[in-house]
Amino acid sequence: MSFDPYELDRSYTPAGQVETIGQYTAKTFLWMVLGLLVTFGIAVVCWATNATLYALVYIPYCHLIVLIATLVLSVTMSARIEKMAVATARIMFLTFSALFGFTMSIYLYIFEFGSLIFVFLATAVYFGALAAYGYLTKADLSNLRPILFSGLLFLILFGVISMFIPGLQMLDRIACIIGIAIFLGYTAYDTQRIKAYYSYYAGYPDMLEKASVFSALQLYLDFINLFLYLLRFLGKARRN
Repeated sequence: MSFDPYELDRSYTPAGQVETIGQYTAKTFLWMVLGLLVTFGIAVVCWATNATLYALVYIPYCHLIVLIATLVLSVTMSARIEKMAVATARIMFLTFSALFGFTMSIYLYIFEFGSLIFVFLATAVYFGALAAYGYLTKADLSNLRPILFSGLLFLILFGVISMFIPGLQMLDRIACIIGIAIFLGYTAYDTQRIKAYYSYYAGYPDMLEKASVFSALQLYLDFINLFLYLLRFLGKARRN
């Protein structure tokens, strides 16, 4: 069966009540927002208590362990979302969000607090605009997938290569602009895919719930990556 983002079938909740596409989309975004609240809440607590500094100093390879753990959770959810229980998917998403909060706390030491707030608000505005476009447009955004994926591969390769060739860091602002464009595109694309999942899994309440969490994870990653690229492009570093 192929996905049709514009086939707005009705699905049923476990209680037998009709769940509209609007309710399903709102639930998905609420999961995304919950993940962001967990991430930024953990980040602020780690920064305020200096837990991040203590962890980095006293736990060898702490940042690497956290990075690997978040990658494992993300890949596991993507690969096994159809086989895991709904509760498991939710717990993994919230665990991922909490672990990423530790990583985000590092940026609180690097950038001015006012700058972080400004960039967060800018991210929310841009993300909201592209999410609204993805939800309302009649255009088929699946055609953007090869372009977005190619751009994502470029960003990953650029990031890896720039660690070994310092001269490439001069091109960081160009990479940031590309990253902002890529994740704005992914925001619209992933928002439209919520409709596709809704239609595809109509009549399968458990799969709809898991698809909602998976979509929330995708949108969460779009928001976080958009925030980080905007922060690198617009953020003001703290002065020593």
